[in-house]
Amino acid sequence: MAATGELIRLINYVDDITTTLRRISAHISAMEPDERKRLSESLRAARANLDGVLAHLEKGGQ
Repeated sequence: MAATGELIRLINYVDDITTTLRRISAHISAMEPDERKRLSESLRAARANLDGVLAHLEKGGQ
């Protein structure tokens, strides 16, 4: 099955997210405790959105 332009664009977004997570991981040790706390709160909110998208995909988009 050939990938559509939109699928390729969406996969590129996922690659960007993965790259961003690697950059975040590389900087964690240099962060102050309050910075780590704020970042973890932000990532928790993103995780909720990710879980929702995954569930939607697994249900076949319904």
